[in-house]
Amino acid sequence: MSRSRFIALSLVLDALCVNASVVAAFFLRFGGQLPSFNFGAYASLWPLLTAAYLGCGYIYGLYEPERTEDTWAVVRAVLLAMTLGTILTTAVAFFAGPRFFSFSRLVIVIAWALQIVALVGWRLLALKLTPIEWPEQRVLIVGTDSLACDLAAEFARRSNWGYRVIGLVSPALSPDATVSDVPGSDVCGFPVLGDTAHITQLIRDNGIDRICIASPIALRELVEDMAISDETSVRVDVIPELYEIFIGSVDTVVGDIPLMMLTRPMTPGWYTGAKRLIDILGAAVLLVVLSPILLLAALAIVVTSGLPVFFTQERVGKDLRPFRVIKFRTMVHDAEKLTGPVFATDNDPRVIRVGRVLRTFRIDELPQVVNILLGEMSFVGPRPERAFFVDQFIAQIPGYRERFKVKPGATGMAQVNGSYATTPERKLKYDLIYMYHQNLLMDLQIVFETLRVVLTGKGAR
Repeated sequence: MSRSRFIALSLVLDALCVNASVVAAFFLRFGGQLPSFNFGAYASLWPLLTAAYLGCGYIYGLYEPERTEDTWAVVRAVLLAMTLGTILTTAVAFFAGPRFFSFSRLVIVIAWALQIVALVGWRLLALKLTPIEWPEQRVLIVGTDSLACDLAAEFARRSNWGYRVIGLVSPALSPDATVSDVPGSDVCGFPVLGDTAHITQLIRDNGIDRICIASPIALRELVEDMAISDETSVRVDVIPELYEIFIGSVDTVVGDIPLMMLTRPMTPGWYTGAKRLIDILGAAVLLVVLSPILLLAALAIVVTSGLPVFFTQERVGKDLRPFRVIKFRTMVHDAEKLTGPVFATDNDPRVIRVGRVLRTFRIDELPQVVNILLGEMSFVGPRPERAFFVDQFIAQIPGYRERFKVKPGATGMAQVNGSYATTPERKLKYDLIYMYHQNLLMDLQIVFETLRVVLTGKGAR
């Protein structure tokens, strides 16, 4: 059983056991009957009571599989959670008014005992029949001092949870380095694999999943080295100094050692699903609402520059997959016939007269709602770029490959804060800021900023 499945199973079975125990308590209290007057109080309150019991289970760690290996720890957690849940149930029944106070107090006591037996019982049985499978996490500790050794030892003690300390990494060697700093030596029972100058090679050679930085080294240089070599998918934690605590928050604690995660997952699953639903509904509505504008733009292009009206071009999307983006044509025919692929510039002479108007108000981007409907793009995200330039930027700009971990967007933070001529390096910074902090409120803000750009022509050339 995987960790995620155990958590989902815990929530479902706990909800069932909690309510089944209450129903069973009614049967025991009233001799196999469910009197409508008494049982009606429970029937009206069960969703609230279920949420309260699950909340108590969360407080006492029932949904943290790490705490399930000790039988007595499970019994203690269930006992405390169900006791707190029973107290809350009593309080709800009392304060909900006379109708709900008919909830039998003896039923509450009997249900408390049944809940403890049921919740402890299924956990012990499930873990005996299908033990939890922990995905292996290969950990590299940066540092060779006592703090690094303490952290490595804490991870080693958690080997049953999938942690495996591959070794230590010394800070960049100096002329007066001690033997403990030399690659190939052994410190506190863990091998020293090398120094930070070779961190990316150590990540590749050892299949590292997580790096924990325990020494006050140059974090910026370390992370940038990883970005240049496209190793930013590795989780990076740091034992924070006072400065890091001021600018961030502690994410996890290993033993008594706090860790702050520097690299974070892009988005939770619910956000991705919600964003896709919004994209589909929004694109469908826009196609209908903006159809008059789309028709006028098409006619303007035909009258001033002839056919074709639309311009399609291969772009690079999520996970570096190619797709063809659809836009209104704003340049002369065969604009790149003599120059090859080049970026648009301020006052670009290749742009036709009506094309300048379309670009100023971003009308040329509107046909991309078709790409959004097809799932190739989203409303908000990094702008899709051409493969010709992507290959160059990946080789030249540290961390450029990161932007392809999410869907490209019809608009984005870089677009509302820059222009067609903004440098790729600056656009990348905006893209990464968005990717690592995105949420529905930020998406809404970017959409409103885009409307302001469209209506004022700010930043468009």
